[in-house]
Amino acid sequence: MKPFVLLATRAEDVPADDEYELFLRYSGLAEGELIRVRLEARSMPPLDLDELSGIFVGGGPFNASDPDDKKSAVQHRVESEFATLLDQVVARDFPFLGACYGIGTLGAHQGAVIDRTYPEPISVVPVTMTDAGVSDPLLAGIPTTFDAFVGHKEAISHLPESATLLASSPACPVQMFKVRDNVYATQFHPELDVDGITTRIHAYADHGYFAADELDLTLSAVRRAAVSHPSVMLRTFVERYAR
Repeated sequence: MKPFVLLATRAEDVPADDEYELFLRYSGLAEGELIRVRLEARSMPPLDLDELSGIFVGGGPFNASDPDDKKSAVQHRVESEFATLLDQVVARDFPFLGACYGIGTLGAHQGAVIDRTYPEPISVVPVTMTDAGVSDPLLAGIPTTFDAFVGHKEAISHLPESATLLASSPACPVQMFKVRDNVYATQFHPELDVDGITTRIHAYADHGYFAADELDLTLSAVRRAAVSHPSVMLRTFVERYAR
């Protein structure tokens, strides 16, 4: 089997390593089958799509809607590298699944409006599929409405005509979309379980996702419902596109 790639941007080792382990666990891939590239540490290497099965993108600290003068040199580099990669991915309709930061990269590439209109605190929210989502093969076996972990400061407020909306939540109209047939992005985190999101809550406690005195409240919010369905799409993605 040709390997998959996980493009990551987390600078902190504990949540970065945990993210990789979660993608391995729920995709069913072994370490040699999922190559991790930490883009915050080095430039994106040349990716020969003919030698890959698919691409995952994890979450991270960057916000596409930040003013250019507030973005670091690393963020500008990463955004430029993603733009070049997505030119190829979209043109070839190559298997791609971006989670959280991945929805910002694909959305920006396609000309979506990304702003601070629809943030969601770190929590569990109900996500409901559109008619297109119900019939989409990546969401096969998942209930029409399912609980998912979220936590983001920005979101897509308007999709371009090139995108197909697949799912929404009450406070965020674009939770999942696709471009063409095989290029997907989610605002929610399909890779997370309760232990994983607990690790991230502690790691990013001072990153502005919640107030300093809301740690216990945030930890309680992610335990209010069992979350198990979103991770199914990771294994489905691998089973569908492994070659």
